[in-house]
Amino acid sequence: MRLKNPLIALLLISTALAGGCAQLGPDPLPSWNNTAAKHAITEFVRSTTDKSSPQFVPPAERIATFDQDGTLWVEHPMYSQMMYCLDRLGVLVKEKPELKNVEPFKSILAGGCPAMANLSPKDFETFLSATLTGMTTDEFQADVKQWLATAKDPRWRRPYTDLTYQPMQEVLRYLRANGYKTFIVTGGGQDFVRAYAEQIYGIPPEQVVGSMTNTAYGYGKDGKPVLTKEAKVLLNDVDGGKPEGIHMLIGRRPCASFGNTPGDRQMLEYAKAGAGARLTMLVLHDDAKREYAYGPAQGLPDSDVGTFPQALYDQATKNGWTVISMKNDWKSVFAWQKP
Repeated sequence: MRLKNPLIALLLISTALAGGCAQLGPDPLPSWNNTAAKHAITEFVRSTTDKSSPQFVPPAERIATFDQDGTLWVEHPMYSQMMYCLDRLGVLVKEKPELKNVEPFKSILAGGCPAMANLSPKDFETFLSATLTGMTTDEFQADVKQWLATAKDPRWRRPYTDLTYQPMQEVLRYLRANGYKTFIVTGGGQDFVRAYAEQIYGIPPEQVVGSMTNTAYGYGKDGKPVLTKEAKVLLNDVDGGKPEGIHMLIGRRPCASFGNTPGDRQMLEYAKAGAGARLTMLVLHDDAKREYAYGPAQGLPDSDVGTFPQALYDQATKNGWTVISMKNDWKSVFAWQKP
């Protein structure tokens, strides 16, 4: 484009240099509709990265935290880690056939995902312990990566790594382009998410905070040092465990925080309580056609997985958190979907 009027050209250049609303160049969030949610993100980035802004945040303090399941990728019909554990149980039964007749494994093998939802806390812990511990950290990482290379989501028949939300991927890149460090803070297993976070989100393993169990130092058959995963829980990274994990492993209060369930509530509260500009957002799954619709907030169907109750919606309204509507705020959900 060539502007004949030099005054207009000068105005555009000076506005861009001042960090004003006019944007030269491509839209950093092309998969977002031009709604209040998108404006909240771009205005937050503008106000916290413009040195002339009273809400300017020094680069070292630019921290953004993201829940994963239901916030960065699909969590229905069951969390991907639980699907891994279900497949892992099948492997264990081949190695130890006697497990087929032992509870809770017998019920899980017979009932699949629905059976997992009905387990008592003690039986669920037994199931997780059997499928997620007792191997070295290197063996576990390799096994998760191998599983992800072949496992397919039951609805779309695509790899789970194809089911990340394109609009949220854009937010991650946009924040990083503006000096923010992006962290995953998940109720899922820390080692599980670390196996693929860098590949699919651009988030290195040291920037993943999740539920974690103890590891024991020892030596393998070749005499080399190894860490073996044990069943003792060190951090349950849900509810209040999220800010506790943030303090323990990040050491700075986030300026921006994203979630989608009551398990993320305390993380958003913790972020919002800091001084200066804050961005706190919740993803509402209200698009059954392109993804799923569940709440029960706003009259949506109830769900045992990723529940978003009306009380959380009301708290978001009261506290100034932005609720992201998949249906209204996103042009597309997945990169492979047409807008």
